[in-house]
Parts: sequence; structure tokens; C-alpha cells
Amino acid sequence: MKDLLLITPPFTQLNTPYPATPYLTGFLRSKNISCAQMDLGIEVILSLFTREHLAKAFELAKSRLPDENCQRIFALQSDYLSTIEEVIAFLQGKNPNLARQIAGENFLPQASRFAELDDLEWAFGTMGQHDKAKHLATLYLEDLSDFLVACLDPHFGFSRYAERLGRSANSFDELYQTLQSDISFIEEITLRLLEQKVRENQPKLVSFSVPFPGNLFSAFRCAQYLKNHFPEIQTAMGGGFPNTELRSVSDPRVFEFFDYITLDDGELPLQLLANRVSAGSSAPNSPLKRTFLLKNGVVIYQNDAPQPDYKQADLPAPDYDDLPLDRYISVIEVANPMHSLWSDGRWNKLTMAHGCYWGKCTFCDISLDYIRLYEPIAAKTLVDRVEELITQTGEKGFHFVDEAAPPALMREFALEILRRGLSITWWTNIRFEKSFSRHLCLLLKASGCIAVSGGLEVASNRLLDLIQKGVTVEQVARVTHNFTEAGIMVHAYLMYGYPTQTVQETVDSLEMVRQMFALGIIQSGFWHQFALTAHSPVGMNPGDYGILPKIPEVTFANNDLQFLDKTGLNHEKFSFGLKKSLFNYMHGICFEYPLQEWFDFRIPRTTIAPDFIELSLEEQEEYLVRPNAKIVWLGNQPITSVFNKAKKGKIRSFLRMEFHDRLGSTEITLEKELGDWLLKILPQISVRTGQSMTFAQVKADFETNLGDFDPFWYSKPMQNLRDAGLLVL
Repeated sequence: MKDLLLITPPFTQLNTPYPATPYLTGFLRSKNISCAQMDLGIEVILSLFTREHLAKAFELAKSRLPDENCQRIFALQSDYLSTIEEVIAFLQGKNPNLARQIAGENFLPQASRFAELDDLEWAFGTMGQHDKAKHLATLYLEDLSDFLVACLDPHFGFSRYAERLGRSANSFDELYQTLQSDISFIEEITLRLLEQKVRENQPKLVSFSVPFPGNLFSAFRCAQYLKNHFPEIQTAMGGGFPNTELRSVSDPRVFEFFDYITLDDGELPLQLLANRVSAGSSAPNSPLKRTFLLKNGVVIYQNDAPQPDYKQADLPAPDYDDLPLDRYISVIEVANPMHSLWSDGRWNKLTMAHGCYWGKCTFCDISLDYIRLYEPIAAKTLVDRVEELITQTGEKGFHFVDEAAPPALMREFALEILRRGLSITWWTNIRFEKSFSRHLCLLLKASGCIAVSGGLEVASNRLLDLIQKGVTVEQVARVTHNFTEAGIMVHAYLMYGYPTQTVQETVDSLEMVRQMFALGIIQSGFWHQFALTAHSPVGMNPGDYGILPKIPEVTFANNDLQFLDKTGLNHEKFSFGLKKSLFNYMHGICFEYPLQEWFDFRIPRTTIAPDFIELSLEEQEEYLVRPNAKIVWLGNQPITSVFNKAKKGKIRSFLRMEFHDRLGSTEITLEKELGDWLLKILPQISVRTGQSMTFAQVKADFETNLGDFDPFWYSKPMQNLRDAGLLVL
């Protein structure tokens, strides 16, 4: 019997667990609260895509084939049934040799998702045969998904379920009404698996972590099932969706399904709930933290626990126990190496810091604690957690899911990784800060960083200033260039429809994006239309941004708001053209097309010069080095030899140093006295020793006996050494 069962309801990701329940499991177990966890989404997917359940799906759908594509898939059902379990095993990494058959393109049945296959053929050679097979297998699964949606369950999606019901649901009416409808085929599978887990663990409390609108309906359906079949079990909900959307919930019907809804950081609220439930009737009114519940038919908010929230540094590492890490499936939806990171590979998810260190972007929910309260974790503690998760999971891939990872902490994290000699692969979300210099990017790459994602948003300096993004387009271009030159891929989040944005600014923003992709300094991106949220500066002060929000009556969810923009523009009409152009740019094609090509209505010509981004990259980095800058040597000790030169009767000794790295070697020659000093100082600044020196300290050491440091530092040999791994950070 367990105190608590934590569940992530369907659906989030196919390739890796959503991190909320592992974080909470690690914490609760450290407090001696017995708990189990379940990623119900991956369990449903793995049960659904078996020969047994797929055969049932075909049988149920045989009288409901609405179009030619569904008819074709139904006609090929024997081919799908004979391949489905082999494909799933391949995507789990259990049968890599099947890649040769799948890549041959005559193994898998093909329906409408394969229609654009010829257009993507160029990418497969770049990605390799195994990735080509993954992509084809993904299209195969998407065909089956289309079939299930059209014939059996319109709510289904691989990373969401009934998402529309959770979006802008100011009233609980529609969701409540839908919950009275019959159970669907996919819901039957979901509830059967839920029941098995509940009977196995016999929990007193089941808590659902609901990160997105696409998890909400399933959470309610599961809670409904528990109330009907296990009335003795209490239920709770927390996670990203309640944290942003349910801060003013008042409809008592919600609590027919959930006994409690908690807000913000879940550790202390869940600990107190678990204690209350375990105590039973002996502590019915014990203190709670940020918790909604029903009392005498009225929704109340209880926040009377005196304990402060736990500091991030005091929390244990996530605990992935109970989760089927070897059964997640890696898919490649888009043939773009950067874009595929979200769905391909198993990533241990961590955060470098709680909240956002910038906390100013006007479209963001910066008033909420999960962003507002910034608390970084010490680099050594962070690497301790990395090592613990490697031991626990056997995986060395890490996705840091920060709002924006702090550059200074990223630097210290990278140095600590290199000091310990760890070999990991990692990526994260950032702001395109000017502090991401060429040398810092090289350090991050050396520590295993393969990619970053960040918000370029609207590529217009006027709008970036209005957003209070703290960057310019030119700065973003230089930073993305630094990352790309270091071998780190870049994904850009892009926005259109920001308040007061004009048609001209939308066109010019697209031109900026086109130039960045054409120059190869961004490898992937995604356009999304501006959404007004109640907890953002724009939502709280709409008059300052020239918009008039439509304030609804709220009894359930309250975040996304409809609004009128004083420009009167219909920004939605740009959606298809922006996304179509980006799809082509991500595949390295169509840069020469005029922007008008992407739209079926007239747009103005861009006012951006065709070489604007290229000229932005020509601005040099600062020449002078800050005295407190860290000097770090990434390389190995050199092979040395001494030789003499005679000039005007004088013999001078020189030291030749050959530095070998993984790709080649760099040779420099210095006067022996200078070379001897360099040989002495390199071990002291080597990243492997765990020591460090500032530029001022290195300079002072040199000038003790050897004179003016600046001519030496800016000499050609030292410039070559900086290119070979002598970093200024």
C-alpha cells in the first residue's frame, strides 16, 4: 500500500518522461512518504499500438471510413497488423537491424503522410539510414493516428488528448458535459491501465500532474473513474495547467472529480496533503499550502501552512523509478536534426534554475511564482545530480528545461563537467544574451552541449523593445553565429501578431528570419501567434499596448484572453505562409523565393536590406579583456622542442610547441623564456585541474619577470593558441 500515486495523464511525449513526477517522487521519498509514479500516456500508446488493440480498432472502424485515406489504411490492415509491433520495437531501440528494411521503403504500408516523401529525400542522406528509417516509421504511425482520429476518436493525438476542451475554458460547462459522454476506445485502454496501477499500489491519494491543456480532459476522466470505482481514494491535481489557468477556479462541480487542486511548486503542498490523507479523520483540518478544496459546497483556497517552500538546493535529484525508461519510443517528425531533439532520444530532464533571471518579457506570465521567483542551483550541486541520474537511469543525455538558463551558471556547469571528466550530451533553452561570446560557446560545446533554443520572437527592434526582450536582431544574429560556429545547433521561437504589429513588420520579420536561415546561423524554428494571457504585463495593462481585452466571466480556467488590436489586422491570415516558408527554410531550400510566394494575398515589399544580417555579423567582439575574465585552457600539454637561431652573432633559443586536439594540431613558436612561462601557466589554467586564474592574475604573473604582457597576449602565436582552446570567459 502506498501513501501516494503520481500520474502524468495522456499525452505528453513519446520519447521521454515529463519531469514533474520524477521530481516529486524523489522529494516525497526523501521525506519517507511512500509513493509510486506512472506515465499513463506512454503506457496507453504502447498498449494501443499492438496487434491486439489495433485489430480491435480496425474492427470498430469498418463501418466508419469517411474518406479515401481511411479506406486505404483499412484495406491495408493486414500489413499494419503484421508490422506494428516490429515498428514499435525498432523505435524503442530494440531492433536496430530493421532500419535497413524500413529504409528500403517497401516494408511499411504508406498512406497520406508519405505524400511529401520525395520532397524530403535530400535530408535522409544527411541524417543517415537509421534516422531515415525513424522518419518513415514516424510517418507510418502518423497515418495510423489520422485513421484513429477520423474513424474512432477525434480527441486523439500523440502529444495531446482533447486539447480543445482545455483551451480558454473559462466555463467548466463543456468539459463537464463531455465527461458525461460514453467512454471512447482509447479511454477504455487508459482506464484499464489506470485500474491495474491502482490495484497494484493501493494508494490513499492519487495526484495528477497536468502540464498542458492536452492532458486536462484525461486527468478528469481518470479522476471520474476513481471516484466511481475507488471512492475511498482521494484525488488531487497540480502542474503547469492549474498553475496558470486555475488560479481563480470557483465551480463546485470541479470537485466532484478532484478533492484538491494545488498551485505552483508542488513539493510542500503534496507533502502536506499526503500527511493529511494519511492521518485521515484525526487531522481533517490540518494546514495546507496553496490548495483549493470544497468546503460546505463552496470552493475555498487554503494557504495556512507556516512552512516556507523548500530551497532548490535542498531538493534531491529526480527519481525515475517505476517509469519504463527502456520502452519510450523515439520518433522523427521533421527531417531536421535540431527539430528532432524534442521527439528523438531519451533525455533526463533537469533545471539549472527555478524561474527566469530576466523576468521582463511582456508577453510572459512573469507575475506567477514559477517564473517570478528566480533561484539558481550551484554548478557543483547540479553536476552531482547529473551523475546521480546517470547512475540511476544509465542515460547520459540531458535536457535542461529552464525558462532561460543563466549564462554564468552554464559556464560554471560546463567547467565542472570538464573538471570531472564527464562525457554527457545536453541542450537547453536560453536568451540570446551578448554574453554568449565565441569562447563561451566553445566551452559549452566542449562540455557536451549540442543545441540551444531561444526566443527571437518578432524580428523587429521596435517590437523587441516593446516586448522588453533585452536583445536586438543584430545581437541575436551575432550570438546564433557564435553558437553555430562552435558546432551548437540553434532553434528560434518566433512570434507574429504582437499588439501594434503592422503588416510591414511581419514581412520584415520574415525577411530577417530568411536571412538567418540562409546564412546557416539558425537551424530550426517555430512560428506561433501571440496569445494574450491574464498574468502577463500585456494582460494586466492592456491599455499600454493598444489592445482591448474581452474579459469573460470565469469560473474555471483563466489565462488566455481574446482581444481587439487597435491596428484592426487579422494576423491569423499570415499563419499558413509563415509556417510554410519556415518549413522550407528548415530544409535548406527556397531562400531565393520572393516573400510574396508564401502568401495568397498581396503583401508589401520588405524594407530590410538583403545583406542586413550578414553585415551585422561583421561587428567584431570587444578587443579588450576584462581583468576579472577567467582564462581557461581546454587543450592538452604540447609536444615541445628547442632550437636556436643565430642573428648578428647572437644565438637566441626558441621553443616550438605542437598542440594536438581531436581534429588536428596547432603549432606555435615562442622565445624560450616566453615558452617556458607558457608551459608553466597552462597546467594552472587547465580545465582538467579544477583551478582557474583571472586575466589580471595571469598578466601579473607574466609581468613579474617578463615585462609588458599586452604585446605577448595579442601576438600572432597567442592568437593561434586562443583559436586552439585558450579561452577568455
